[in-house]
Amino acid sequence: MSSVGSTAGARVVLCLGSNIEPRREYLDRAQAALCALPLTRFAVAGETEETEPVDVPAQFASQKFLNRILVVRTSLAPSDFARRMHLIESDLGRVRGSVRNAPRTIDIDMIDYEGVVSDDPELTLPHPRARERAFVMEPLQRLGISLACG
Repeated sequence: MSSVGSTAGARVVLCLGSNIEPRREYLDRAQAALCALPLTRFAVAGETEETEPVDVPAQFASQKFLNRILVVRTSLAPSDFARRMHLIESDLGRVRGSVRNAPRTIDIDMIDYEGVVSDDPELTLPHPRARERAFVMEPLQRLGISLACG
C-alpha cells in the first residue's frame, strides 16, 4: 500500500448520503466499512441529518437524503482510498447508471484529503461542489472543521 507522510495519517473528510431505505443502516454500514479499511481509523462523525435532495432529476425530488459527515485518518494514498471507497459503495448496492443523481443506497463523497489538490477526472479534490452544499458545510462548521483548501 502507498502511504502518506505522517504516522497518524492524513485527515480525510467524507460525506455519506443515502435516499433509499433503510437509509440509516446504509450510512452505518458505510461508516463501519470505511473505518475498517487498512491503515485507516475513525476520527469523528457528525450527526445524521435529513436533507432535501440537491441537483436531482424532478422525478426523484421527493426522496430526501440522510447525510453524515465522517472524518477518518488514513495512510492510504488518495487514489487507493478512493478505489476502496467505491468498492464499499458497490458492496452496499450502489448502481451507477445513465441517470445522473438517481436514488442510491449509498453515496460516499471525498470532500477533502488533507489539502491534496487533484483535477483527475477519477478523483477531483477538494470536492468541486462541497462549498456550495449546506449539508456539507454546516455540519463541518458544527464539528469545528475547516477545509484545508478549495
